[in-house]
Order: sequence, then C-alpha cells, then structure tokens
Amino acid sequence: MKLLNEYLDHALSFEQLAAQEERPEVKAQFEEQAAAYRKLAADRAARYGLPAPSPPSQAVG
Repeated sequence: MKLLNEYLDHALSFEQLAAQEERPEVKAQFEEQAAAYRKLAADRAARYGLPAPSPPSQAVG
C-alpha cells in the first residue's frame, strides 16, 4: 500500500510541475512522467484487488 501511495504522490508532483510549466516540450515530459506513475499505481492497485486510482484533476495553469 505504501508503494501505491508513493506512486500517486509522484504523479501529483509531476502534474503540478506540468501545470506550472510554460515550455511545451518540458510540460509534455512532466505529463508523460505523471502518466507513467499513474499507470504504476493502477497496476499496483489491480494486483491487490483495490479500486483504480481516480484520474488526475484538470489543473488550471
């Protein structure tokens, strides 16, 4: 469970960085990293029979 929470924390951090980033290429990299961590979290949740994490909120930025 700890690892699942860590994946989600990392995803949220990268989503926040992406929301604040002005350079499109860097923003895209942050978004890709966030998506990768969300996938890891979803895979981990499925492995333990837990519900999938909620999708990211639409950040304004």
